Amino acid sequence: MRFVDEYRDADKARALSGQIAALCEPGRHYKFMEVCGGHTHTIYKHGLEDHLPETVELVHGPGCPVCVIPMGRVDDAIAIAREPDVILTSFGDMLRVPGGTGSFLEAKAEGADIRMVYSPLDALKIARENPGRRVVFMAIGFETTAPSTAVTVLRAASEGVSNFSVFCNHVTIIPAIKAILDSPDLRLDGFLGPGHVSTVIGCRPYEFIPSEYGKPLVCAGFEPLDLLQSVHMLLRQFAEGRCEVENQYTRVVPWDGNARALEAIARTMELRPHFEWRGLGFISHSALALREEFAAHDAEKVFDVPGVRVADPKACQCGEVLKGVIKPWECKVFGTACTPETPIGTCMVSSEGACAAYYNYGRFSRAALAESTMREGTRA
Repeated sequence: MRFVDEYRDADKARALSGQIAALCEPGRHYKFMEVCGGHTHTIYKHGLEDHLPETVELVHGPGCPVCVIPMGRVDDAIAIAREPDVILTSFGDMLRVPGGTGSFLEAKAEGADIRMVYSPLDALKIARENPGRRVVFMAIGFETTAPSTAVTVLRAASEGVSNFSVFCNHVTIIPAIKAILDSPDLRLDGFLGPGHVSTVIGCRPYEFIPSEYGKPLVCAGFEPLDLLQSVHMLLRQFAEGRCEVENQYTRVVPWDGNARALEAIARTMELRPHFEWRGLGFISHSALALREEFAAHDAEKVFDVPGVRVADPKACQCGEVLKGVIKPWECKVFGTACTPETPIGTCMVSSEGACAAYYNYGRFSRAALAESTMREGTRA
């Protein structure tokens, strides 16, 4: 197939649906986690759950890069932005993420110079154009976006752009998946592996999942037929008594990853001893920091970063949503106090957040939501 509409063919989807149902063992319930937030949006935008038998359940995981940033790191970035002569730059989906003292947009309204950029190279350009200002790029994302940050740091160093630095919040997917597997809260049968991350790291790093935990994983693409085929591949492994890593997204994902991207990351970054994830707590060796040789471009070395920790709002259950323990509509503030216009948690803010997917595409029972709200009112 060459064109996107071919990956959205309704007849092919119905045929795959029938094959999936035929592979299901009678009386068995299957629970698969789609790790990536992009998968979650495809599932609910295109109604893929309607193509699956009731015995196949999909739950979302921690693969939304904005959703896992803890509130304290947002507050740290705002503290940097309020320093004299600072321009803080950020991707657009970070602007409305709530911290303990507000969001980037609120800090901007109060006078901080915070600007949206489409890539870290845009931030470097701003630094070149404003030599009397200190320009900081709020770097977020999994291994997917880390190479672009790495290449920008290398360019800033080679060009001698001394007023550019990076506030590094890049996280790594493997420790997060391991934390999910070690969690007692959730029983999973397999994984739909993240497509975007895998274009960089490849499929090989996931091999510990079937070998150590006995769970199959299929690296999946982002179109409807990609995901249905990936579910079919997982079920076929169960039917054939296999447990391994497979690559459905072969048109994009190389088995051993992108060597040049991995080299750029390795040259500029190293693993942190530990890093806090929203909803998952501190996970060892799960995030990246700039290497000491690039300290001049490391905002955590250039500025006195507070390093605050902020507890999530008690009403927000983003942590349970990120771990797949609950569906978004089961959160007591979903669709009422927490909406895309008035978000309490990151899962409702991000374009890849599970709560935003459920809300925007209506993939929840409004009757159940109303009943839940009424129950909460009765308890109060």
